[in-house]
Amino acid sequence: MITKKRKVAETRVDKNKAYSLTEASTLVKEINCTKFDSSIDLHIKLGVDPKKADQAVRGTVSLPHGTGKTKSVLVLCTPDKEAEAKAAGADFVGLDEFITKIEGGWTGVDVIVATPSVMPKIGKLGKVLGPRNLMPNPKTGTVTNDVAGAINDLKGGKIAFKVDKVGIIHASIGRISFTAEKIAENSQELINAILKLKPSTSKGIYLKGVHMASTMSPGILIDTKSVNN
Repeated sequence: MITKKRKVAETRVDKNKAYSLTEASTLVKEINCTKFDSSIDLHIKLGVDPKKADQAVRGTVSLPHGTGKTKSVLVLCTPDKEAEAKAAGADFVGLDEFITKIEGGWTGVDVIVATPSVMPKIGKLGKVLGPRNLMPNPKTGTVTNDVAGAINDLKGGKIAFKVDKVGIIHASIGRISFTAEKIAENSQELINAILKLKPSTSKGIYLKGVHMASTMSPGILIDTKSVNN
């Protein structure tokens, strides 16, 4: 069932228009349909074939204004790294007890960081963590001996992104309470990071489409020329 607020919001968005990033960042706030501080997401369609390993775009980016959400972090490490992890603000720290919990289906965190030495022990958790994008990976900075640095990055607004099986990247770049300027700057930072990762084997148009939307609100088409620096 479409709510009255959603119906009004849809009348405010011209489906035949591609808005500039600045316009979209202002409009997304004006058409918000929720009473809570909803998430603002970007959905970015790329001209790649994700089935080809060299075109499976993925990476990380530190958003200048954070995401508006404090991530809960689990650090899987040996005892000599536990104090460092706890001092840096990890929400959960340990190894064997958490491996057992995860094998039982527990995934109550936003991000998992692991030290390289424990990766052989947690490789078996891929079936549980993989589908939830929680498996530690060196490419996203979540497999590292610099545990404190990883935690600080994650708590400070660093996000990971990767293209899905149909060539789209979905990422949260802020909250509806952010100013339009912060929304635009975070969005541009993510898009810049994705542009830098264009595979050399990708032919034709790379940045095919960008949509912005907040929770339960209609999507806004963004003119790729306004973000393709």
